[in-house]
Amino acid sequence: MSLKIPEPLRDLFTRPIVCALATVMPDGQPQVTPVWFDFDGEHIIVNTARGRQKDRNMRRDAKVTLLIIDPENPYHWAEARGVVVEESEAGAHEVIKKLALKYRGREEYTLAEGEVRATYKIAIHKLNGR
Repeated sequence: MSLKIPEPLRDLFTRPIVCALATVMPDGQPQVTPVWFDFDGEHIIVNTARGRQKDRNMRRDAKVTLLIIDPENPYHWAEARGVVVEESEAGAHEVIKKLALKYRGREEYTLAEGEVRATYKIAIHKLNGR
C-alpha cells in the first residue's frame, strides 16, 4: 500500500515535472536518471525501454527513490522512497503516449526499431518534502 500524498505536495505529482529516478546498481551504487512520470492517486507510474539500466536495475532490485523539484521554486520538492509493485509490457506503449501528452502536449511517441516499453508501478513507503 502506498502513502497518501499531503495536499501541500500534491501539485508536484500532477504537473508535468521531470523527476529524478534513483535505482540501485548491482554493486549497490545509486543510478539516477531524469524520467517522465504519472501518479494514479496511489502509485507513481514510470515507463522505460527494456534493456536500459534503470529497467535492469528495477527488475533486479525493486527499491527506488524519486525526487521531484518544482522548476519555479526549488524549495518546493518531494522525495518519494518506495518499491516497484508491478511491472508490465502490456499497454506500455499507450502509457508512454499518455506521458507524451502530459509532457509534450501531444499523444505521439515513436518507438525506435525493436524498442519494447515497460511500465512500472511504484508504491510510496516514505515521503519527504516541503
